[in-house]
Amino acid sequence: QVQLVESGGGLVQPGGSLRLSCAASGSIRSIYAMGWYRQAPGKQRELVAAITSGGTTNYADTVKGRCTISRDNAKNTVYLQMNSLKPEDTAVYYCSAGSPLTGLRPRDYWGQGTQVTVSS
Repeated sequence: QVQLVESGGGLVQPGGSLRLSCAASGSIRSIYAMGWYRQAPGKQRELVAAITSGGTTNYADTVKGRCTISRDNAKNTVYLQMNSLKPEDTAVYYCSAGSPLTGLRPRDYWGQGTQVTVSS
């Protein structure tokens, strides 16, 4: 019922910046929050940032100050601006959406994932 399509991943040098986009379609009225998770090889999937329909945000401590999540309600799109990227930021980044039951850890719907590689 809800489809999420990510874009913007790729290869970037350490210290560089990248902006990920996620467009939602379908039953968007059911979405309370959207967010970004990431999963590096051999590691658990972790929440990077989330934002509610009202603009409340939640960030992982590891990215706080370097990443900004935002939304464009007219386009049903959320963005993740990542600056000062480090090699440890390398992961597959997944867009997510959730109902109020999942709060600021949206996990009811998932995008296909987009690869972010930070390397020289």
